[in-house]
Amino acid sequence: MSELDHSPAAPVPAPGRRWLLLGVGAAAALGGAGLAAWRLSPAPLQPAAADGLWAASFAGLDGQPLAMARLRGRPLLLNFWATWCPPCIKELPLLDAFYARQRVRGWQVLGLAIDQPGNVQAFLQRSPVQFPMALAGAGGAEVSRSLGNERGGLPFTVLFAADGSILQRKMGQLSERDLSDWAQLA
Repeated sequence: MSELDHSPAAPVPAPGRRWLLLGVGAAAALGGAGLAAWRLSPAPLQPAAADGLWAASFAGLDGQPLAMARLRGRPLLLNFWATWCPPCIKELPLLDAFYARQRVRGWQVLGLAIDQPGNVQAFLQRSPVQFPMALAGAGGAEVSRSLGNERGGLPFTVLFAADGSILQRKMGQLSERDLSDWAQLA
């Protein structure tokens, strides 16, 4: 025979209290989702932000300047990243695969590192990518802000049409779905 458990049962909230707890939980979840959406939503573009980018020049890893104007005329996926940013590092292979698939269609991908040259070069020695990289420096952070990254978070990615206009922007790590959807836009 088994013994009966005589310990007191956990109290069951009254029906009204249960609904209150569910409501508080739902409000907290919605508030958290709203905060996350706000933090990950790019800010409005500054006037002539795209023009400022196309007029900019960044240092290539070989030390030569990379004039953004040379990249105008074909779709461009521009990714601001850093070696110290885990989501940036995680999405680089995804961007590399996207570039490998889409370059035959005329796509360009450019990584703009907001980082020290030595860190970027050492990282790319260990984890090479096929697409070009440049060093953004302080000027790159300002360009990123003008494109809607006012909090300066990384990664930050902007998709440009061949005419230089902005098609999409994303704050935070890209997904395969993002890239698949974006490939249909340009």
